Amino acid sequence: MLQEIRIAQLGVIDSSTLELGPGLTVITGETGAGKTMIVTALGLLLGGRADSGVVRSGARSARVEGVVDTAALPAFETAVEEVGGEVEDGQVVLARNVAAEGRSRAYVGGASVPVSALATVAEPLVAVHGQSDQHRLLRARAQREALDRFGGAPLAALLERYREVHRALTATERELEDVVRTARDRAREADLLRFGLDEIEQVSPEPGEDASLAAEETRLGFSDTLRTAAEQAREALSSEQGSPDALATVSAARAALDGVRVHDDEAGELADRLAEITYLLSDVAADVASYAARIETDPARLAAVSERRAALTALTRKYGDTVDEVLAWSQASAARLLELEGTDERIGELRAEQERLRAELGGLASELSAARTEAAGRLAEQVTTELGGLAMPHARVVVEVRQTELDPTGAPVPLAVGERHLRFGSSGVDEVEILLAANTGADPRPLHKGASGGELSRVMLALEVALAGTSPVPTFVFDEVDAGVGGTAAVEIGRRLARLARSAQVLVVTHLPQVAAYADRHVVVEKSSDGSVTSSGLTVLDEEARERELSRMLAGLTESDTALAHARELLEVAQPARALA
Repeated sequence: MLQEIRIAQLGVIDSSTLELGPGLTVITGETGAGKTMIVTALGLLLGGRADSGVVRSGARSARVEGVVDTAALPAFETAVEEVGGEVEDGQVVLARNVAAEGRSRAYVGGASVPVSALATVAEPLVAVHGQSDQHRLLRARAQREALDRFGGAPLAALLERYREVHRALTATERELEDVVRTARDRAREADLLRFGLDEIEQVSPEPGEDASLAAEETRLGFSDTLRTAAEQAREALSSEQGSPDALATVSAARAALDGVRVHDDEAGELADRLAEITYLLSDVAADVASYAARIETDPARLAAVSERRAALTALTRKYGDTVDEVLAWSQASAARLLELEGTDERIGELRAEQERLRAELGGLASELSAARTEAAGRLAEQVTTELGGLAMPHARVVVEVRQTELDPTGAPVPLAVGERHLRFGSSGVDEVEILLAANTGADPRPLHKGASGGELSRVMLALEVALAGTSPVPTFVFDEVDAGVGGTAAVEIGRRLARLARSAQVLVVTHLPQVAAYADRHVVVEKSSDGSVTSSGLTVLDEEARERELSRMLAGLTESDTALAHARELLEVAQPARALA
């Protein structure tokens, strides 16, 4: 809720601070003192249009600040942080500067933001009801949401169930549309996958086969060269022609050192090492001879290997750089093909689910409409009764719940509810509108067409009282809601404002002492003049000062014994009904 409003150089107000709190706060003062500047300041804080004419004469700019307690407003805190503002110690400062040239700047939690961002953040905080304001409850969506809140927990549970099914239906229809739209592409993709899988199956590659065949092809292609090299190596190691070879040379070296081992142990060690080399050379010579014997020239095998490699290369050009990658593509494509081949079956499943969900949603929409219609009757009766005590004895409120029928073969496809085909959305099939017949015999008309400014303010008060405790708005502002009434009706307005203030913060600008008497906090706008410049300030009144202000409002006199006695009587009568009594 709002804790404080600071105003500087706005209209006739030089510099003032209005401290607010829970309950009902009334603002009074003489005509022209600047009471409406409070509402103007709130309008600026809510992102309303800035007019350079509101800047105090001679000042360069006007500034309005509002301090908001965020303790019970988690959504508001989130909105502040989203625009770059900060929440400090559970408080946020909203501010608006209006230059004399007409430029305007807005701030949220210390961050400079566009005025539109300020409006988005601040709008849920305050509902302003004045004769020239845009009323929250005049919007069709707000009227439906208000009726749903009035309907209580049963209607809320029904609406939530409807929304769950609506979300499921939306997801199902989106998937169905996507599958049907892409059916041709999916069929084309399936054909390509089948062709690729058939091509791979005909070749039947084995893991790592391309690498092993490449090595074999190279070996077969150079078999003569390899055999010649092997035979030369064998001859160098162990000659069959009696030519000098490695074994004979090493054996001679070993014999020379072995003959002198008795003279030096080191010579013996070297001879032993040469003996080991002799054994190794013998083994290598045998292996080389065996290798040379195994090498054969096989043109038929070479041709077969080359042909197989060509088949594998054809696959790797299309499906992967290696045979292993080709096999991986084959595995993934087989799984994808199974999915694609189930398209028709999936379409059938989705259509069956769509039909089931639409049937369930139609039943829930019917129940929701019935619940809203019942709640609408109760709300209309309650608001009409409230208006009877607000000097509108012949007024009648109607809360209309209606639906729009559509061609069942048209687009978008309507929802079948019983025998009717209705336009529907995430909140049901209903359109809710609050209508007012201001006089006996008059036809009910939309609120903005069927009531004058003063009547509309009282209708809004009656609605807010009926919805008290269900509204998400923490602060209500009523600007001259008592216009055109007096006497008993004024007392009833005061009582209803006090009742509303038990569940919300209420700020009222009033001329009537009967309304002001019900306030938990009374603020007077005082005007002073230095001969050339008029300025106004805000003062919170104590009990004695309240009596004098009510006396002035009653009789235009602050020291009249009769008026003071009447003022005290008003305060005593109102005391038990006050919100914070």
